[in-house]
Amino acid sequence: MPRTLLTVSTLLSGLFALALAQGVSAQDQPANPQTQTQSAQPQVKVNMLNVCTPSAAEQKEIAAALDRVPKAPLFGADFEVSRGRSTLSDMPNLLQPGASTHFADEKSVASYVRIRREFSVQALFSSVQYSFSNDGQTMVETLVLHVRDPKDLIQVSLEDSASSVTSSEAMLTSNTPASRVRLERFGKPSIALARCLATEGGPAPDQSAYEPLFRSASGVLANYRALLGIKKIVPEELANISVESRPKPAPTNKMKRPIEEKK
Repeated sequence: MPRTLLTVSTLLSGLFALALAQGVSAQDQPANPQTQTQSAQPQVKVNMLNVCTPSAAEQKEIAAALDRVPKAPLFGADFEVSRGRSTLSDMPNLLQPGASTHFADEKSVASYVRIRREFSVQALFSSVQYSFSNDGQTMVETLVLHVRDPKDLIQVSLEDSASSVTSSEAMLTSNTPASRVRLERFGKPSIALARCLATEGGPAPDQSAYEPLFRSASGVLANYRALLGIKKIVPEELANISVESRPKPAPTNKMKRPIEEKK
């Protein structure tokens, strides 16, 4: 029988071919289903706003936006005034409450008034919308200015609040200072500045450096209260809501008694 000589080079070539075949086979095998499921799930990106201590660049952007709000705008002929009541019976599942958080069992009913005006001639802003709401515990004012041609800035929002132990007339007359400023930006995270109070974990942060921004926002809010006639319109509309929400008396029976037959 003929002999077959097995050289070292032949042996190495065979081992290399075997390893290459195993590698190709491993690549052809399907990946782990659990890994595929995790990679297929959409990624959620959460942007946390630093509302208590915004950076120097964010402060500059807030100041620039507030300075561009017109102090004496020219309003167009179009306007809107609406009022109503809103009932919130379910807790919105936006944030999971803590174990010690307590919510009232009864439904929350809020009365609101909205006013909208259009700017007739204005390079930056196209309209302004004011809203006032009272849920029996807190009264909230919100002023939103919408940008006409949003490229970087979309809208500027100002907000303040007060306890409802006082009347709406007293709150509006006292020009409650703004407690929150928010800039909605196109393609970028929002920028916000808010009054921050002390918590169980520590004292209130030092916000003395942001007082000029709070004063500027409060000035804008006070100016548009006067421009939109808020101090007169809101109390009147709230009074109409109270009248409309009163229960109507039961209808009286106007049926006549049958006429008795003559004997």
